[in-house]
Amino acid sequence: MTTTLPAYDEVVARYEPVIGLETHVELGTNTKMFCGCPTDFGGEPNTRVCPVCLGLPGSLPVANKAAIEATIRIGLALNCSIAEWCRFARKNYFYPDMPKNFQISQYDEPLCVDGYLDVELNGETVRIGIERVHLEEDTGKTLHVGGATGRIHGATESLVDYNRAGIPLVEIVTKPIPGTSALAPEVARAYVTELRDVIRSLGVSDVRMEEGSLRCDVNTSLNKPGEEWGTRTETKNVNSLRSVERAVRSEMLRQAAVLDAGGKITQETRHFHEDTGDTTPGRSKETATDYRYFPEPDLVPLVPDTAWVAELKAALPELPRLRRKRIQQEWGLSDLDMQSVVNAGAVELIEATVAAGASPAAARKWWLGELSRRANETGVELADVGATPNQVAELQSLVDAGKLNDKLARTVLEGVVAGEGSPTEIMTNRGLEVVSDTGALTAAVDEAIAANPDVADKVRSGKVAAAGALVGAVMKTTRGQADAKTVRELILERLGVQG
Repeated sequence: MTTTLPAYDEVVARYEPVIGLETHVELGTNTKMFCGCPTDFGGEPNTRVCPVCLGLPGSLPVANKAAIEATIRIGLALNCSIAEWCRFARKNYFYPDMPKNFQISQYDEPLCVDGYLDVELNGETVRIGIERVHLEEDTGKTLHVGGATGRIHGATESLVDYNRAGIPLVEIVTKPIPGTSALAPEVARAYVTELRDVIRSLGVSDVRMEEGSLRCDVNTSLNKPGEEWGTRTETKNVNSLRSVERAVRSEMLRQAAVLDAGGKITQETRHFHEDTGDTTPGRSKETATDYRYFPEPDLVPLVPDTAWVAELKAALPELPRLRRKRIQQEWGLSDLDMQSVVNAGAVELIEATVAAGASPAAARKWWLGELSRRANETGVELADVGATPNQVAELQSLVDAGKLNDKLARTVLEGVVAGEGSPTEIMTNRGLEVVSDTGALTAAVDEAIAANPDVADKVRSGKVAAAGALVGAVMKTTRGQADAKTVRELILERLGVQG
Protein backbone atom coordinates (compact mmCIF):
# COMPACT_ATOMS: atom_id res chain seq x y z
CA MET A 1 0.00 0.00 0.00
CA THR A 2 1.35 3.43 -0.92
CA THR A 3 1.59 5.88 1.98
CA THR A 4 0.83 9.53 1.30
CA LEU A 5 3.73 11.61 2.56
CA PRO A 6 3.05 14.84 4.44
CA ALA A 7 4.37 18.19 3.26
CA TYR A 8 7.85 19.02 4.50
CA ASP A 9 6.70 22.22 6.23
CA GLU A 10 4.11 20.18 8.14
CA VAL A 11 6.76 17.69 9.27
CA VAL A 12 9.10 20.31 10.76
CA ALA A 13 6.14 22.05 12.39
CA ARG A 14 5.19 18.87 14.30
CA TYR A 15 8.51 17.06 14.76
CA GLU A 16 12.12 17.79 15.64
CA PRO A 17 14.77 15.91 13.63
CA VAL A 18 17.99 14.58 15.10
CA ILE A 19 20.65 13.62 12.58
CA GLY A 20 24.08 12.04 12.74
CA LEU A 21 26.60 11.09 10.12
CA GLU A 22 29.11 8.27 9.87
CA THR A 23 31.57 9.03 7.11
CA HIS A 24 34.06 6.50 5.75
CA VAL A 25 37.20 7.77 4.01
CA GLU A 26 39.54 5.50 2.06
CA LEU A 27 43.07 6.72 2.64
CA GLY A 28 45.38 7.29 -0.29
CA THR A 29 48.21 5.08 0.95
CA ASN A 30 50.30 3.06 -1.49
CA THR A 31 49.58 -0.23 0.27
CA LYS A 32 46.73 -1.74 2.27
CA MET A 33 46.22 -1.38 6.01
CA PHE A 34 47.76 -4.65 7.14
CA CYS A 35 49.63 -6.00 4.12
CA GLY A 36 51.72 -4.85 1.15
CA CYS A 37 49.07 -5.14 -1.58
CA PRO A 38 48.65 -2.03 -3.79
CA THR A 39 45.58 0.15 -3.33
CA ASP A 40 45.17 1.80 -6.74
CA PHE A 41 41.58 1.91 -8.00
CA GLY A 42 40.20 0.04 -10.99
CA GLY A 43 42.23 -3.17 -11.27
CA GLU A 44 40.88 -6.46 -12.57
CA PRO A 45 38.86 -8.20 -9.84
CA ASN A 46 40.90 -10.10 -7.25
CA THR A 47 44.31 -9.13 -8.65
CA ARG A 48 45.38 -6.97 -5.67
CA VAL A 49 45.17 -9.61 -2.96
CA CYS A 50 47.50 -11.73 -0.82
CA PRO A 51 47.20 -14.27 2.04
CA VAL A 52 46.86 -11.48 4.64
CA CYS A 53 43.95 -9.57 3.09
CA LEU A 54 42.33 -12.85 2.05
CA GLY A 55 42.55 -14.06 5.66
CA LEU A 56 44.35 -17.30 4.82
CA PRO A 57 45.45 -19.47 7.77
CA GLY A 58 48.80 -18.51 9.27
CA SER A 59 48.91 -14.98 7.78
CA LEU A 60 49.62 -12.12 10.19
CA PRO A 61 48.80 -8.41 9.85
CA VAL A 62 51.27 -5.53 10.23
CA ALA A 63 49.85 -2.02 10.73
CA ASN A 64 50.50 0.64 8.07
CA LYS A 65 52.32 3.61 9.68
CA ALA A 66 51.30 6.02 6.89
CA ALA A 67 47.62 5.22 7.57
CA ILE A 68 48.06 5.83 11.29
CA GLU A 69 49.73 9.18 10.59
CA ALA A 70 46.95 10.18 8.18
CA THR A 71 44.28 9.31 10.75
CA ILE A 72 46.00 11.39 13.44
CA ARG A 73 46.22 14.34 11.03
CA ILE A 74 42.48 14.03 10.29
CA GLY A 75 41.76 13.93 14.02
CA LEU A 76 43.89 17.02 14.66
CA ALA A 77 42.20 18.92 11.82
CA LEU A 78 38.85 18.05 13.44
CA ASN A 79 40.00 19.38 16.82
CA CYS A 80 40.06 15.92 18.39
CA SER A 81 42.10 14.63 21.32
CA ILE A 82 44.63 12.01 20.22
CA ALA A 83 44.75 8.88 22.36
CA GLU A 84 47.97 8.22 24.25
CA TRP A 85 47.20 4.50 24.03
CA CYS A 86 44.70 2.63 21.87
CA ARG A 87 44.32 -0.70 20.14
CA PHE A 88 42.62 -2.54 17.33
CA ALA A 89 39.69 -4.91 17.78
CA ARG A 90 38.03 -7.66 15.81
CA LYS A 91 34.53 -6.84 14.63
CA ASN A 92 32.93 -10.18 13.86
CA TYR A 93 30.26 -10.60 11.23
CA PHE A 94 29.43 -13.19 8.63
CA TYR A 95 29.19 -11.55 5.23
CA PRO A 96 31.20 -12.67 2.21
CA ASP A 97 32.82 -9.25 1.62
CA MET A 98 35.31 -9.97 4.48
CA PRO A 99 37.02 -13.30 3.84
CA LYS A 100 38.23 -13.57 7.47
CA ASN A 101 34.63 -13.24 8.74
CA PHE A 102 35.82 -10.35 10.86
CA GLN A 103 36.99 -6.82 10.21
CA ILE A 104 39.96 -5.31 12.03
CA SER A 105 38.64 -2.04 13.41
CA GLN A 106 38.65 -0.04 16.65
CA TYR A 107 35.95 -0.27 19.27
CA ASP A 108 36.11 1.17 22.79
CA GLU A 109 39.56 2.71 22.39
CA PRO A 110 39.65 4.76 19.17
CA LEU A 111 42.62 6.81 18.00
CA CYS A 112 40.86 10.23 18.03
CA VAL A 113 37.93 11.43 20.15
CA ASP A 114 35.82 14.43 21.13
CA GLY A 115 36.35 16.97 18.34
CA TYR A 116 34.24 19.32 16.27
CA LEU A 117 33.90 20.85 12.83
CA ASP A 118 32.37 24.27 12.20
CA VAL A 119 30.34 24.69 9.01
CA GLU A 120 28.84 27.83 7.47
CA LEU A 121 25.19 27.79 6.45
CA ASN A 122 23.17 30.85 5.42
CA GLY A 123 25.66 33.14 7.10
CA GLU A 124 25.52 31.23 10.40
CA THR A 125 28.11 28.92 11.95
CA VAL A 126 26.90 25.45 13.00
CA ARG A 127 29.27 23.44 15.20
CA ILE A 128 29.11 19.69 14.54
CA GLY A 129 30.47 17.58 17.38
CA ILE A 130 32.79 14.72 16.43
CA GLU A 131 32.38 11.62 18.61
CA ARG A 132 35.34 9.65 17.27
CA VAL A 133 37.73 9.14 14.40
CA HIS A 134 39.01 5.60 14.14
CA LEU A 135 40.98 3.46 11.74
CA GLU A 136 39.94 0.16 10.23
CA GLU A 137 40.19 -1.88 7.05
CA ASP A 138 37.71 -1.68 4.21
CA THR A 139 35.65 -4.62 3.00
CA GLY A 140 35.50 -6.21 -0.42
CA LYS A 141 32.85 -5.34 -2.97
CA THR A 142 29.90 -7.66 -3.59
CA LEU A 143 28.29 -7.64 -7.02
CA HIS A 144 24.79 -9.07 -7.41
CA VAL A 145 24.14 -10.09 -11.01
CA GLY A 146 21.25 -11.50 -12.98
CA GLY A 147 18.59 -9.23 -11.50
CA ALA A 148 17.09 -5.92 -12.55
CA THR A 149 18.17 -3.79 -9.57
CA GLY A 150 21.76 -4.78 -8.88
CA ARG A 151 20.75 -5.80 -5.35
CA ILE A 152 20.62 -9.26 -3.83
CA HIS A 153 16.85 -9.55 -4.18
CA GLY A 154 16.16 -11.04 -7.58
CA ALA A 155 19.83 -11.75 -8.40
CA THR A 156 20.80 -15.14 -9.77
CA GLU A 157 24.33 -15.08 -8.37
CA SER A 158 26.71 -12.91 -6.36
CA LEU A 159 30.38 -12.27 -7.01
CA VAL A 160 32.96 -10.75 -4.65
CA ASP A 161 35.95 -8.60 -5.61
CA TYR A 162 38.49 -8.49 -2.75
CA ASN A 163 40.72 -5.79 -4.25
CA ARG A 164 39.20 -3.24 -1.85
CA ALA A 165 39.36 -5.57 1.18
CA GLY A 166 42.04 -4.31 3.55
CA ILE A 167 42.38 -0.77 2.18
CA PRO A 168 42.87 1.69 5.09
CA LEU A 169 39.55 3.20 6.03
CA VAL A 170 38.93 6.05 8.46
CA GLU A 171 35.49 6.29 10.04
CA ILE A 172 34.43 9.72 11.31
CA VAL A 173 31.37 9.62 13.55
CA THR A 174 29.51 12.76 14.61
CA LYS A 175 27.72 13.23 17.86
CA PRO A 176 23.92 13.47 17.51
CA ILE A 177 22.96 16.80 15.92
CA PRO A 178 19.68 18.16 17.31
CA GLY A 179 18.16 21.59 16.90
CA THR A 180 18.53 22.00 13.15
CA SER A 181 14.78 21.82 12.42
CA ALA A 182 13.94 22.49 8.75
CA LEU A 183 17.63 22.96 7.92
CA ALA A 184 18.59 19.38 8.90
CA PRO A 185 19.07 18.17 5.29
CA GLU A 186 21.15 21.23 4.41
CA VAL A 187 23.24 20.92 7.58
CA ALA A 188 24.01 17.30 6.69
CA ARG A 189 25.16 18.27 3.21
CA ALA A 190 27.17 21.26 4.47
CA TYR A 191 28.96 19.04 7.00
CA VAL A 192 29.95 16.38 4.46
CA THR A 193 31.02 19.11 2.03
CA GLU A 194 33.24 20.78 4.64
CA LEU A 195 34.61 17.44 5.84
CA ARG A 196 35.50 16.47 2.28
CA ASP A 197 37.32 19.77 1.79
CA VAL A 198 39.24 19.34 5.06
CA ILE A 199 40.39 15.84 4.15
CA ARG A 200 41.32 16.89 0.63
CA SER A 201 43.38 19.78 2.02
CA LEU A 202 45.34 17.28 4.13
CA GLY A 203 46.24 15.27 1.02
CA VAL A 204 45.38 11.94 2.67
CA SER A 205 42.57 10.91 0.29
CA ASP A 206 41.10 11.95 -3.04
CA VAL A 207 37.63 11.74 -1.36
CA ARG A 208 35.95 10.91 -4.67
CA MET A 209 32.42 9.87 -3.77
CA GLU A 210 31.77 8.41 -7.21
CA GLU A 211 34.67 5.96 -6.71
CA GLY A 212 33.69 5.07 -3.16
CA SER A 213 36.66 6.69 -1.43
CA LEU A 214 34.19 8.83 0.53
CA ARG A 215 30.98 7.14 1.66
CA CYS A 216 28.39 8.41 4.09
CA ASP A 217 25.85 6.68 6.33
CA VAL A 218 23.07 9.05 7.37
CA ASN A 219 21.26 8.57 10.70
CA THR A 220 17.85 10.21 11.08
CA SER A 221 15.19 10.24 13.78
CA LEU A 222 12.15 12.34 14.65
CA ASN A 223 10.59 13.25 17.98
CA LYS A 224 7.83 15.59 19.07
CA PRO A 225 8.99 18.74 20.87
CA GLY A 226 9.84 18.04 24.50
CA GLU A 227 9.89 14.26 24.07
CA GLU A 228 12.86 11.88 24.01
CA TRP A 229 14.71 11.40 20.75
CA GLY A 230 13.05 8.94 18.44
CA THR A 231 14.31 5.65 17.03
CA ARG A 232 16.88 6.26 14.34
CA THR A 233 17.42 4.66 10.98
CA GLU A 234 20.73 4.46 9.15
CA THR A 235 20.70 5.12 5.41
CA LYS A 236 23.80 3.35 4.09
CA ASN A 237 26.48 4.29 1.57
CA VAL A 238 25.05 7.56 0.27
CA ASN A 239 27.43 8.50 -2.51
CA SER A 240 26.95 12.17 -3.40
CA LEU A 241 26.55 15.46 -1.58
CA ARG A 242 23.14 16.01 -3.14
CA SER A 243 22.03 12.56 -2.06
CA VAL A 244 23.07 13.19 1.55
CA GLU A 245 20.62 16.08 1.64
CA ARG A 246 17.91 14.13 -0.16
CA ALA A 247 18.34 11.09 2.12
CA VAL A 248 17.72 13.14 5.28
CA ARG A 249 14.69 14.84 3.77
CA SER A 250 13.28 11.54 2.48
CA GLU A 251 13.63 9.83 5.87
CA MET A 252 12.05 12.77 7.68
CA LEU A 253 9.01 12.58 5.40
CA ARG A 254 8.76 8.78 5.62
CA GLN A 255 9.15 8.62 9.39
CA ALA A 256 6.60 11.40 9.89
CA ALA A 257 4.08 9.47 7.79
CA VAL A 258 4.65 6.32 9.88
CA LEU A 259 4.33 8.20 13.16
CA ASP A 260 1.26 10.12 11.99
CA ALA A 261 -0.42 6.79 11.24
CA GLY A 262 0.29 5.55 14.76
CA GLY A 263 3.15 3.28 13.73
CA LYS A 264 6.61 2.83 15.21
CA ILE A 265 9.99 3.39 13.57
CA THR A 266 12.14 0.28 13.29
CA GLN A 267 15.86 0.63 13.99
CA GLU A 268 17.30 -0.61 10.73
CA THR A 269 19.58 0.16 7.85
CA ARG A 270 18.01 1.56 4.70
CA HIS A 271 19.04 1.88 1.07
CA PHE A 272 18.82 5.22 -0.74
CA HIS A 273 17.64 5.15 -4.37
CA GLU A 274 19.13 7.86 -6.57
CA ASP A 275 16.41 7.64 -9.20
CA THR A 276 13.44 8.17 -6.87
CA GLY A 277 15.03 9.83 -3.83
CA ASP A 278 13.34 7.23 -1.60
CA THR A 279 14.76 4.81 0.95
CA THR A 280 13.84 1.14 1.36
CA PRO A 281 14.53 -1.25 4.25
CA GLY A 282 17.84 -3.08 4.46
CA ARG A 283 18.34 -5.15 7.60
CA SER A 284 17.74 -4.75 11.31
CA LYS A 285 20.59 -2.72 12.76
CA GLU A 286 23.12 -4.78 14.67
CA THR A 287 24.34 -3.60 18.06
CA ALA A 288 27.88 -3.69 19.39
CA THR A 289 27.00 -6.94 21.19
CA ASP A 290 26.04 -8.54 17.88
CA TYR A 291 29.52 -7.85 16.52
CA ARG A 292 31.20 -9.58 19.51
CA TYR A 293 34.13 -7.15 19.61
CA PHE A 294 37.32 -8.28 21.28
CA PRO A 295 40.93 -7.00 21.16
CA GLU A 296 42.87 -8.02 18.04
CA PRO A 297 45.44 -10.54 19.37
CA ASP A 298 47.80 -10.28 16.39
CA LEU A 299 48.47 -6.52 16.69
CA VAL A 300 50.22 -4.62 19.45
CA PRO A 301 48.50 -1.52 20.91
CA LEU A 302 49.17 1.90 19.35
CA VAL A 303 51.04 4.41 21.52
CA PRO A 304 51.45 7.63 19.48
CA ASP A 305 54.49 9.59 20.63
CA THR A 306 53.34 12.99 21.97
CA ALA A 307 56.24 14.81 20.31
CA TRP A 308 55.32 13.24 16.96
CA VAL A 309 51.69 14.26 17.37
CA ALA A 310 52.81 17.82 18.17
CA GLU A 311 54.92 17.86 14.98
CA LEU A 312 51.95 16.68 12.92
CA LYS A 313 49.75 19.37 14.43
CA ALA A 314 52.29 22.11 13.73
CA ALA A 315 52.56 20.97 10.11
CA LEU A 316 48.82 21.01 9.35
CA PRO A 317 48.00 23.08 6.24
CA GLU A 318 45.70 26.08 6.27
CA LEU A 319 42.28 24.56 6.68
CA PRO A 320 39.53 25.31 4.12
CA ARG A 321 37.34 27.54 6.31
CA LEU A 322 40.27 29.83 7.11
CA ARG A 323 41.50 29.75 3.52
CA ARG A 324 38.06 30.77 2.25
CA LYS A 325 37.99 33.78 4.55
CA ARG A 326 41.46 34.84 3.37
CA ILE A 327 40.77 34.49 -0.34
CA GLN A 328 37.36 36.15 0.02
CA GLN A 329 39.19 39.25 1.20
CA GLU A 330 41.83 38.92 -1.51
CA TRP A 331 39.20 38.55 -4.24
CA GLY A 332 36.95 41.26 -2.83
CA LEU A 333 33.83 39.08 -2.75
CA SER A 334 30.71 39.66 -0.70
CA ASP A 335 29.50 36.94 1.67
CA LEU A 336 26.76 36.06 -0.83
CA ASP A 337 29.20 35.81 -3.75
CA MET A 338 31.58 33.67 -1.71
CA GLN A 339 28.75 31.39 -0.68
CA SER A 340 27.89 30.91 -4.37
CA VAL A 341 31.48 29.86 -5.02
CA VAL A 342 31.40 27.43 -2.09
CA ASN A 343 28.03 25.98 -3.07
CA ALA A 344 29.32 25.29 -6.58
CA GLY A 345 32.41 23.51 -5.22
CA ALA A 346 34.56 26.00 -7.12
CA VAL A 347 36.88 27.46 -4.47
CA GLU A 348 39.93 25.39 -5.33
CA LEU A 349 39.22 25.53 -9.07
CA ILE A 350 39.02 29.32 -9.08
CA GLU A 351 42.07 29.57 -6.83
CA ALA A 352 44.08 27.38 -9.20
CA THR A 353 42.84 29.36 -12.22
CA VAL A 354 43.95 32.61 -10.59
CA ALA A 355 47.32 31.03 -9.83
CA ALA A 356 47.57 30.17 -13.55
CA GLY A 357 47.21 33.84 -14.50
CA ALA A 358 43.52 34.73 -14.72
CA SER A 359 41.90 37.48 -12.67
CA PRO A 360 39.58 36.35 -9.85
CA ALA A 361 36.60 37.93 -11.64
CA ALA A 362 37.33 36.14 -14.91
CA ALA A 363 38.00 32.79 -13.23
CA ARG A 364 34.78 33.09 -11.25
CA LYS A 365 32.81 34.00 -14.39
CA TRP A 366 33.84 30.85 -16.26
CA TRP A 367 33.54 28.37 -13.38
CA LEU A 368 30.23 29.68 -12.04
CA GLY A 369 28.77 30.36 -15.48
CA GLU A 370 29.34 28.17 -18.49
CA LEU A 371 31.15 25.34 -16.70
CA SER A 372 28.68 25.10 -13.80
CA ARG A 373 25.84 24.96 -16.30
CA ARG A 374 27.50 22.08 -18.12
CA ALA A 375 28.22 20.25 -14.86
CA ASN A 376 24.56 20.53 -13.85
CA GLU A 377 23.35 19.36 -17.25
CA THR A 378 25.58 16.28 -17.21
CA GLY A 379 25.23 15.51 -13.50
CA VAL A 380 28.95 15.57 -12.70
CA GLU A 381 31.00 17.41 -10.13
CA LEU A 382 32.40 20.72 -11.37
CA ALA A 383 35.98 19.41 -11.13
CA ASP A 384 35.05 16.58 -13.53
CA VAL A 385 33.34 18.73 -16.16
CA GLY A 386 36.25 18.39 -18.60
CA ALA A 387 38.21 21.64 -18.22
CA THR A 388 41.23 22.32 -16.02
CA PRO A 389 42.17 25.56 -14.26
CA ASN A 390 45.15 25.95 -16.62
CA GLN A 391 42.89 25.64 -19.66
CA VAL A 392 40.42 28.18 -18.29
CA ALA A 393 43.27 30.61 -17.58
CA GLU A 394 44.61 30.09 -21.12
CA LEU A 395 41.13 30.71 -22.54
CA GLN A 396 40.86 33.98 -20.63
CA SER A 397 44.32 35.05 -21.80
CA LEU A 398 43.12 34.69 -25.41
CA VAL A 399 40.14 36.90 -24.57
CA ASP A 400 42.37 39.45 -22.86
CA ALA A 401 44.66 39.50 -25.89
CA GLY A 402 41.72 40.25 -28.19
CA LYS A 403 42.04 36.95 -30.03
CA LEU A 404 38.65 35.73 -28.81
CA ASN A 405 35.47 37.50 -27.82
CA ASP A 406 33.11 36.02 -25.25
CA LYS A 407 30.95 34.27 -27.84
CA LEU A 408 33.92 32.65 -29.58
CA ALA A 409 35.45 31.80 -26.21
CA ARG A 410 32.34 29.83 -25.29
CA THR A 411 32.64 27.91 -28.56
CA VAL A 412 36.29 27.17 -27.79
CA LEU A 413 35.30 26.04 -24.31
CA GLU A 414 32.91 23.53 -25.87
CA GLY A 415 35.89 22.03 -27.64
CA VAL A 416 37.96 21.96 -24.45
CA VAL A 417 35.21 20.10 -22.59
CA ALA A 418 34.91 17.70 -25.53
CA GLY A 419 38.62 16.90 -25.24
CA GLU A 420 39.74 18.50 -28.53
CA GLY A 421 42.87 20.04 -27.02
CA SER A 422 44.03 23.31 -25.54
CA PRO A 423 42.12 26.55 -26.12
CA THR A 424 44.84 27.82 -28.48
CA GLU A 425 44.81 24.60 -30.50
CA ILE A 426 41.01 24.62 -30.79
CA MET A 427 40.94 28.29 -31.78
CA THR A 428 43.51 27.65 -34.51
CA ASN A 429 42.08 24.36 -35.76
CA ARG A 430 38.53 25.69 -35.98
CA GLY A 431 39.57 29.10 -37.35
CA LEU A 432 37.82 30.97 -34.57
CA GLU A 433 40.25 33.82 -33.95
CA VAL A 434 38.78 37.32 -33.91
CA VAL A 435 39.24 39.23 -37.17
CA SER A 436 40.53 42.72 -36.40
CA ASP A 437 42.31 43.45 -39.69
CA THR A 438 40.56 46.51 -41.18
CA GLY A 439 41.25 45.38 -44.71
CA ALA A 440 39.46 42.10 -44.14
CA LEU A 441 36.50 43.82 -42.47
CA THR A 442 35.95 46.73 -44.85
CA ALA A 443 33.97 44.70 -47.38
CA ALA A 444 31.64 43.38 -44.66
CA VAL A 445 31.13 46.92 -43.31
CA ASP A 446 30.33 48.31 -46.77
CA GLU A 447 27.89 45.45 -47.35
CA ALA A 448 26.10 46.17 -44.07
CA ILE A 449 25.83 49.88 -44.87
CA ALA A 450 24.48 49.17 -48.35
CA ALA A 451 21.93 46.69 -46.99
CA ASN A 452 20.68 49.09 -44.31
CA PRO A 453 20.46 52.58 -45.89
CA ASP A 454 17.90 53.86 -43.37
CA VAL A 455 20.14 52.98 -40.45
CA ALA A 456 23.13 54.51 -42.21
CA ASP A 457 21.20 57.76 -42.70
CA LYS A 458 20.36 57.88 -38.98
CA VAL A 459 24.03 57.52 -38.11
CA ARG A 460 24.98 60.26 -40.58
CA SER A 461 22.38 62.55 -39.01
CA GLY A 462 24.06 62.21 -35.63
CA LYS A 463 22.28 59.24 -34.08
CA VAL A 464 25.53 57.38 -33.46
CA ALA A 465 23.86 54.78 -31.22
CA ALA A 466 22.10 53.43 -34.29
CA ALA A 467 25.49 52.12 -35.47
CA GLY A 468 24.88 49.15 -33.16
CA ALA A 469 22.52 47.65 -35.71
CA LEU A 470 25.20 47.83 -38.40
CA VAL A 471 27.76 46.30 -36.03
CA GLY A 472 25.32 43.44 -35.43
CA ALA A 473 24.92 42.89 -39.16
CA VAL A 474 28.68 42.66 -39.63
CA MET A 475 29.01 40.27 -36.69
CA LYS A 476 26.37 38.05 -38.28
CA THR A 477 28.15 38.08 -41.62
CA THR A 478 31.47 37.19 -40.02
CA ARG A 479 29.90 34.51 -37.76
CA GLY A 480 30.82 36.50 -34.68
CA GLN A 481 34.53 36.59 -35.46
CA ALA A 482 34.84 40.33 -36.15
CA ASP A 483 36.25 42.59 -33.48
CA ALA A 484 33.21 44.67 -32.53
CA LYS A 485 35.21 47.74 -31.55
CA THR A 486 37.11 47.75 -34.83
CA VAL A 487 33.87 47.24 -36.77
CA ARG A 488 32.21 50.23 -35.06
CA GLU A 489 35.19 52.45 -35.78
CA LEU A 490 35.13 51.40 -39.46
CA ILE A 491 31.39 52.04 -39.77
CA LEU A 492 31.68 55.57 -38.38
CA GLU A 493 34.71 56.22 -40.56
CA ARG A 494 32.92 55.03 -43.73
CA LEU A 495 29.88 57.19 -42.86
CA GLY A 496 32.02 60.24 -42.14
CA VAL A 497 30.88 60.50 -38.50
CA GLN A 498 33.03 61.30 -35.49
CA GLY A 499 32.84 58.66 -32.73
